[in-house]
Amino acid sequence: MANSKVAIRYASSFLDNSIEKKVIDQVSDDLRLIYDAFIASKELVNVMKSPIIKRETKQKVFNEIFASKIGKDAKEYFDFILSKGREDLLTEILQMFFELKDDKFGVANVHVTIAFDLSSDQKSMLEQKFAKMLNKKVRLTFSIDEDIIGGFVAKVSDTVYDASVLHQLELLRKEFLHGSAALN
Repeated sequence: MANSKVAIRYASSFLDNSIEKKVIDQVSDDLRLIYDAFIASKELVNVMKSPIIKRETKQKVFNEIFASKIGKDAKEYFDFILSKGREDLLTEILQMFFELKDDKFGVANVHVTIAFDLSSDQKSMLEQKFAKMLNKKVRLTFSIDEDIIGGFVAKVSDTVYDASVLHQLELLRKEFLHGSAALN
């Protein structure tokens, strides 16, 4: 819990600073690059979280990987996090940055599980429906799970919209079981 509060504080201050300096788009791109690298490499995360590895070494590792790929603001932000000894929270801070940014700019992230790939028109229609329903801009991500048979299951934050055939069959099964018990 305390780590979450720290991550929110660091992410919030950097978000506000980036907006104020009008570099939010560049900073977001740079932080996405860093975040994706951390998600893809457990070794990189382990280096940054290790209490045995010195800050100077962590700085060198970070600069070796990212210095030529990111802007000054993102680099200074990492240096600040490192100077405060919070590099072990970097992935949490970055994740919180993206969540706070989306919230500030009215963007909802919707993860949609489908039984098979949708056409671009179907994806566009789904995006429009969720944008209208949530009254926000929508960013959809898709995954395929053939077990749901058809339809989709969408997750927005803590809310799940289950319009899958599997769910409908389960509801029908429960109705039959309940109905048969009432007949006896």
